[in-house]
Amino acid sequence: MPELLTVLVYGLVQAAVLLLVALGFSVTFGLSGIPNFSHGGVYILSGFVCWFSLRKLGWPYPLAVAASVAVAATVGLLVYAAVIRPVRRLVLAEVIATFAVGVAMLELFRWMGLVTYEFNLPAVVAGSVALGDVVVDAHRLVVVASAAGLGLALWWFGRATRTGLALRAMAQEEYTALSLGIREDRMAALSVVLGSALAAVAAVLVLPLGLISINLGYDAMLVALAVTVTGGTERTAGLVLAALLLGLATVVASVVIGPHWSEVVYLAAIVTVLAVRPSGILGRLKELEERV
Repeated sequence: MPELLTVLVYGLVQAAVLLLVALGFSVTFGLSGIPNFSHGGVYILSGFVCWFSLRKLGWPYPLAVAASVAVAATVGLLVYAAVIRPVRRLVLAEVIATFAVGVAMLELFRWMGLVTYEFNLPAVVAGSVALGDVVVDAHRLVVVASAAGLGLALWWFGRATRTGLALRAMAQEEYTALSLGIREDRMAALSVVLGSALAAVAAVLVLPLGLISINLGYDAMLVALAVTVTGGTERTAGLVLAALLLGLATVVASVVIGPHWSEVVYLAAIVTVLAVRPSGILGRLKELEERV
């Protein structure tokens, strides 16, 4: 029984981590159809900006987080203007261009020597909490609460604001939305900026669980793709369900087989869902193979 409780608790924590990491990519892809594969690079960049602001500039934590989000949003806007807009609607070119940007960012960090153990972020909240027989770091509970809060906020944004409704209209029926006066280029840029800002929020919440590693940028991209493909791009509920399923699956795989099998779980989920239900578990509007 204690082992089952441990799996459930840490499965929930892992699900929250996966949801946070995937939200930025999913928002951009689901709202504008842009597969922004520079997501992993922006994620790690945000971690380094927060670390530099805290360790080198001595800024307070809230200001360092704000700086990370601002830098990520600015980089997202630049990526859209310089890389995505020239190849807009050429889906394969969008994938290749954004993937190249993401890899270039990560390998630039490696070339700069940002690979040592000194690069880590402090926990938002220190200490631990006992949940029955399971002891959990307080920061992990903050991650779970943040994931739930962001998921609800995005659900509300997409259904109760004019901007969110315009973005959803673009995702559902692009040409009808254009005929109603919605500016496609502006909405696409906004979706990339929003996705990049969410990548920064994920970074400052998730990276304190370990070191800021270059390889985590590649892992973030795989996680984002797995959650998005598994859950579907149109509904926040699908992303939450996919994160829960993958979170529990990775924890069980780590316990039963070994921690290095996590990536196999993500890849198996992608292959299985694309073979059985390409629109994702709760996807309804467009098949993923039509958009990637």
